[in-house]
Amino acid sequence: MPSVFIKTYGCQMNERDSEAVAAQLVSRGYSLAPSEAGADVILLNTCSIRDQAEQKALGKMATLAAQRRKRGSNQVLGFVGCMAQGRGRELIERLPDVDLVLGTQRFHHAADHLDEILAGRMRNVVDIADEAGSEATIREHLFRPSGAQVTAFVSIMQGCNQYCTFCIVPYTRGPERSRATGDILAECRELVARGVKEITLLGQIVTSYGRREVPARGGRSAFVQLLDAVHAIEGLERIRFTSPHPKGYGADLIEAFTRLPKLCEHAHLPVQSGSDRLLRLMHRGYTRERFLGIVSALRAARPGIAIGTDIIVGFPGETEEDLQQTVALVREVGFDNVFAFKYSPREGTPAATMSGAVPEEVIERRHAHLLEVVNDCSARKLAQCVGRRMQVLVEGPSHRNPERVEGRTRCNRIVVFEGGARHHGQLLDVRIDRASRSTLYGDPAIHMDACDNAA
Repeated sequence: MPSVFIKTYGCQMNERDSEAVAAQLVSRGYSLAPSEAGADVILLNTCSIRDQAEQKALGKMATLAAQRRKRGSNQVLGFVGCMAQGRGRELIERLPDVDLVLGTQRFHHAADHLDEILAGRMRNVVDIADEAGSEATIREHLFRPSGAQVTAFVSIMQGCNQYCTFCIVPYTRGPERSRATGDILAECRELVARGVKEITLLGQIVTSYGRREVPARGGRSAFVQLLDAVHAIEGLERIRFTSPHPKGYGADLIEAFTRLPKLCEHAHLPVQSGSDRLLRLMHRGYTRERFLGIVSALRAARPGIAIGTDIIVGFPGETEEDLQQTVALVREVGFDNVFAFKYSPREGTPAATMSGAVPEEVIERRHAHLLEVVNDCSARKLAQCVGRRMQVLVEGPSHRNPERVEGRTRCNRIVVFEGGARHHGQLLDVRIDRASRSTLYGDPAIHMDACDNAA
């Protein structure tokens, strides 16, 4: 029985793809190796959003190839995912030891290709062809023992039609393709039957789901109709979705936050810049004013909602004034969390050929300044939670201290507290006692009530 180890780079979509590939391989008779050491097959599921992610994967593969040559083993090495899709045969020309390059629409062929390679019938396989219906093939999950898995990702679509000038995703993931609603609901019901209590719906621009295939009904878009249907699944406690586009936050979606109690009070709104001039160059399709209007409407619809965002620093032509507009936006909105990225030119995107490249040392300085503001804002938000009781879905042992447990609030904040296996999968009210710069700490409120009553 061959064993496989999959290392994932990048986003939650990549995590979900890796899980589906692993599940398909297990169903074919493969076992999952706990580490790359001794695995018969090593697959790197790659990301192309930034050059750094590609360089990490290339460097890792070069190391694996050198180790294989030194040992003289028959270990199979493969690239899958976005970088595999974008670079194709170039990867084998650069690293001849690579046996498999598998693109984003061909994940479900991984077992077939690996069987052939392991049997010695094929080598240096490059499969990056487009395939109609590939969006419906990512449905398998790696089910753990009953009750052990309490959260899950469900892919509802693939691809992107937005074509932001900085982004390579439309070229590596292809155009938007939505799964059938019935297939999505069946997957969600199966997950809930196996103990999952929180589902995150995934898409490159998840709010674009079904907009060409499913007509609006009662003023509700296809995506909101899907939220309604998932919300009706008995036993499901929480719903999240990522990653949306601000343009997708129409009145129907904002209204959904007022009437769907399972829809968590957490919205990710990737703004990318606070400068209208840069937003136009980025081809984002909204203004600063429009973005602030969405934030205001969400907070009116669901008071206390947490707002997160993505920001790019150093986009071509960015000036100090542009950066200050972004910093001012961060302060005005008071984001709960911000992913701040340094601009990385992607070959084949319009931004890669734009004039006004910002020097690397300037990008570093601006990025550091933005992080100071972001971290200060995030710390204040977490400090405001101290003394409150918050519902936490317990996901398992704390990553830093296995003697404790951790979970997430409805507004997506990590909480660590004293507990054990008996708490796993439970929804608990936790009193927040203190906060670090990234984590909340507390005690189960039921325990505190018992102590108070005893006193």
